[in-house]
Amino acid sequence: MSFTYGSDDKSALQAKYDAQKIAFGPVMFQAAKALRDLGILEYLMKNRKKGSSLEQIASDLDLTVYGVKVLLEAGLSLDMVMVEHDRWSLTKTGYFIQSDDLTRVNMDFTNDVNYLGLFHLQEAVKNGKPEGLKVFGQWDTVYEALAELPEDVRKSWFAFDHYYSDYAFPEVMPLIFKDHPKRILDVGGNTGKFSLFCTDYDPDVQMTILDLPGQVNEARKNIKAKGMEDRINAIAANLLDPQVPFPKGYDAIWMSQFLDCFSQKEILSLLRRSVEALDEKGGLYILETYWDKQKYEASTYSLHATSLYFTAMANGNSQMYHSRDMERLVEKSGLFIDELFENVGVSHTLFKCRKKKQV
Repeated sequence: MSFTYGSDDKSALQAKYDAQKIAFGPVMFQAAKALRDLGILEYLMKNRKKGSSLEQIASDLDLTVYGVKVLLEAGLSLDMVMVEHDRWSLTKTGYFIQSDDLTRVNMDFTNDVNYLGLFHLQEAVKNGKPEGLKVFGQWDTVYEALAELPEDVRKSWFAFDHYYSDYAFPEVMPLIFKDHPKRILDVGGNTGKFSLFCTDYDPDVQMTILDLPGQVNEARKNIKAKGMEDRINAIAANLLDPQVPFPKGYDAIWMSQFLDCFSQKEILSLLRRSVEALDEKGGLYILETYWDKQKYEASTYSLHATSLYFTAMANGNSQMYHSRDMERLVEKSGLFIDELFENVGVSHTLFKCRKKKQV
């Protein structure tokens, strides 16, 4: 089955203007970040009723008039600010750059995690490896590196990862616990946030986290801090090794923002091992953000950009998938999608999968 997206109906003049936006994109990104981080946008917010002069802004923020001038003029082309009778004020776009949590998380993730490494994107595409990761050190994937990355990089990575899942977790609880699972395997459980959420939601459920050693160590610290050692177990395993089985005997398996971290071949292996670990009447829950399932263009744009993070920084072979890619892999693994829930959290889709009946 083929699909069609995009169009080419803009004027040549608009197309050339858009091309210049792309050509200078990295420069203007840093200008926008400087306007935010130097306090210029915040200053304009506080003085939005009457606007502010260049001299005023520079003096009150202890910056040079020259520096404020070049940044604000860049801000004009970014539609972040406007000027009338030499008085500068904030636009709606400037407001979102300054105050919107989603935009802040995405900008910090782009700057701290991706900016330097994406210089190596072409190498990553050619080699199938996250060549940009070498700006931080020598690892095969970012997941092995998480415990050792610089603190500002770790902070921005986890803020990005958690922002999207945190909005989804409250919505999925009734969907998962409708079947009253007693033992849940949290594959790719990371810092243990989902497992802790489950133990708060259901006083009887027992959780097991399965992840890489570095993530398991982080999870164990958080589990201990919450006093949940008797209800949450954590197992370290190399999930990329197809010979490593999943522990068995679970009536639910959970994968949140997990499978997008792997190639399609690796996903198929993970799903097949899930089939082997799952009880006959159990359910596998897959929570992902598919770029074709988004209500807004901004979400699709963000997901396509995130795919390039996977290419250059994370592992070199995964992406934010089209939903039909995942549907095919589920079908091929011996599972079927029993229920589908869209528009979960910020931009997620939840697949509830079950084992196919053996004929």
